[in-house]
Amino acid sequence: MDNRDAIGSWLSGPREAAERAGVDFGYRGEQLGLPEDGPGSIARPGRRLGALAVDWALCLLIAYGLLTHGYKPGATGNWALLVFFVLSALTVGTIGFTPGKRLFGLRVYALDTGRPNPLRTLLRTALLCIAIPALIWDRDGRGLHDRFARTVEVRI
Repeated sequence: MDNRDAIGSWLSGPREAAERAGVDFGYRGEQLGLPEDGPGSIARPGRRLGALAVDWALCLLIAYGLLTHGYKPGATGNWALLVFFVLSALTVGTIGFTPGKRLFGLRVYALDTGRPNPLRTLLRTALLCIAIPALIWDRDGRGLHDRFARTVEVRI
């Protein structure tokens, strides 16, 4: 093994290095019983981030609209987070997706029941709002907020 192989495996991560060594991880969602691609498959990170960006922009606009009369600089972000929490909890809890998720063809799916119940939705949304659990993913691409709520974002 020369230095390029060592540096390449370090830069690409342990998964790629293990796959080159012959370990078969399968596809994302296989362990959850989900299809590899098409409807019902695990949502890719790009789509999830795009949906989050749309939802966040929408919440910023709503928060700015609520604060235009007594606007205080810097207050919009706090109100936007509250609007995001309410929007996400209500829409995911009732129809399974936010406006951004719908635009990108995604929905939240409970692994055992199909539709997430209100308690799971509140837990998932609260953890998503503190961001740290959403930044830690497992091999199936689920954040800690999805693991704790026993949910997954899938393609429609």
